[in-house]
Amino acid sequence: MEKGFAPADIMLDLQNLKKVYPTPKGDYIVLENLNLQIKKEEFVTIIGHSGCGKTTMLSMIAGLNPISDGKISILGSAIRGPGPDRGVIFQAPSLMPWLTAMENVMLGVKQVFPHANRKQRADICKYYLSRVGLEGSFHKKAAALSQGMQQRVGIARAFAIKPRVLLLDEPFGMLDSLTRGNLQDVLIEIWNKEKITAVMITHDVDEAIFLADRVVMMTSGPKAKIGDILKVDFERPRTRKTVIEHPDYYNYRKYLIDFLEH
Repeated sequence: MEKGFAPADIMLDLQNLKKVYPTPKGDYIVLENLNLQIKKEEFVTIIGHSGCGKTTMLSMIAGLNPISDGKISILGSAIRGPGPDRGVIFQAPSLMPWLTAMENVMLGVKQVFPHANRKQRADICKYYLSRVGLEGSFHKKAAALSQGMQQRVGIARAFAIKPRVLLLDEPFGMLDSLTRGNLQDVLIEIWNKEKITAVMITHDVDEAIFLADRVVMMTSGPKAKIGDILKVDFERPRTRKTVIEHPDYYNYRKYLIDFLEH
């Protein structure tokens, strides 16, 4: 287990995190004694079996789920509920279907850049929608977009608010494999440029390796915690071809699958 980053390098710090849900039969402990430090500009993927508390942990970092015990800090300050320092991309894009792609991205941009003028805000929205390949769809209603295009809007919206930490909860889990591969490429291309600290949940071992600097493996719940961490030593920027052809790729893959099968 890795330990000991310099405090100045740590963006996100989870200390002795615990999540308890009271039930008629007594407390159900989802997470307990969970510790994880994530560095500035690091991309971390999190894998584990269904029900191990991955989404619970991510929603606690997002400030959408109260912490039962322990502490979550960003740059040394404990979080207090949701905030614009964290952008979230969910499995379902959660757009306002009656608004256009532009208007959906603008919702966040207006809040985060209250002093910008209308043109400056529009430029930010257009820039990120273009980065995700939606140049021709600025004024299309979200309801008229395919699921993959809606998720592109979700990615643009998350990056446009310039968060310190990007949280991704299986954002490509509902997409077909071709669309999924395209959007992984879009995500990593923008991330390479923006270098925002990113934490992403995935069930896909290949996705976990392709995107991450480190893959965090969670033990099965209840009382889930960090079971192991795999450092992925591939140079960036990466292409799918160089990753698959790397001599360590199948060793990494086997390591993760062995962990999941135990």
